[in-house]
Amino acid sequence: MDLYEYQAKELFGRHGIPVPAGRIATTPAEARAVAAELDTPVVIKAQVKTGGRGKAGGIRPAAGPVAAETEADRVIGMDIKGHIARRVLVEAATVPFEEYYAAFLVDRAEGTFLAMVSAQGGVEIEELAANDPDALVKLPIDPAVGVDADTARLLTAKAGLPEQTAEVLEKLWRVLVEEDALLVEVNPLICTTDQRIVALDGKVTLDDNAFFRHSWADYAEESDSLEARARAKGLNYVKLDGTVGVIGNGAGLVMSTLDVVAGAGADPANFLDIGGGASAQVMADGLEIILADPDVRSVLVNVFGGITACDAVANGIVTALELLGERGHGRPIVVRLDGNNAEVGRRILSDARHPAVRQVSTMDGAAETAARLAAGA
Repeated sequence: MDLYEYQAKELFGRHGIPVPAGRIATTPAEARAVAAELDTPVVIKAQVKTGGRGKAGGIRPAAGPVAAETEADRVIGMDIKGHIARRVLVEAATVPFEEYYAAFLVDRAEGTFLAMVSAQGGVEIEELAANDPDALVKLPIDPAVGVDADTARLLTAKAGLPEQTAEVLEKLWRVLVEEDALLVEVNPLICTTDQRIVALDGKVTLDDNAFFRHSWADYAEESDSLEARARAKGLNYVKLDGTVGVIGNGAGLVMSTLDVVAGAGADPANFLDIGGGASAQVMADGLEIILADPDVRSVLVNVFGGITACDAVANGIVTALELLGERGHGRPIVVRLDGNNAEVGRRILSDARHPAVRQVSTMDGAAETAARLAAGA
């Protein structure tokens, strides 16, 4: 679960990491009130779960309460890469003397953690890694040891950062471990003119598997509405940036389907695994979630029947389309069924004669059809 910037900074504050004073606002009037309380020049920052806010005009300075209200009115409701800014962070303006980059993350390929630190912050880290790889210090972190004072000082020295940065790095590591995060990133981590190290931005991805250990209900309620709705229905759903909705049974099959969709020239809109023993209702819930995503232009249902019989999947599709009514007619649904009761499932879909449903016998063919339909061809 990705957090908004203000939520990440709340976590940072709990662990003693300095952040600028600020508060969230959902209306221009609230932004004006917060700016009046801070009694200092402020920055109005769109709260969206994507990068590029500054380039899109989603980060705006304001000299005082009146300007804060004006700028908040411009930012609230702004579309930034398909993400609507429904709230802003009104934050005391902080002028950096220097900008750095710091992150801890799970390195799945190596089965360990990875620290990344640079004296060049405030830039796209992918561009930095590509154009000047020596400027980005990477250090594998042994999970059994973690980031102690010595390791933090080593990272600081390698990256050429001020010595006082080491203490903040230690605390960022504690955020990763104690909050069960998969990623903790600060860009930029700044040094002020009075030599204070401050997290000017923050990005945190929490591990959904640790939900039972934490009081994350508020974060879940304010997260992407589709992910929150899917979680409430017990679905394993992740929103992506593409236009082809994907449903499958089993994480391996879904991941393979995402790859095949990409190979067909389209981008998947989501990951949705209905599981190995899904019922018709689970299938219906999954399809309802995907069709609620305005980015989805076509849907690919790819099921290999095992414990989940294909006739249950087909009945779920028919049930979902009946419940959705007219909402289910606008976008095509490509279905590939194979395995347990596949013939029965195909017959159920054929008999239903729903205009949105197209059946394709192969995985590659289904992906190509879904990609073509998403492109409007």
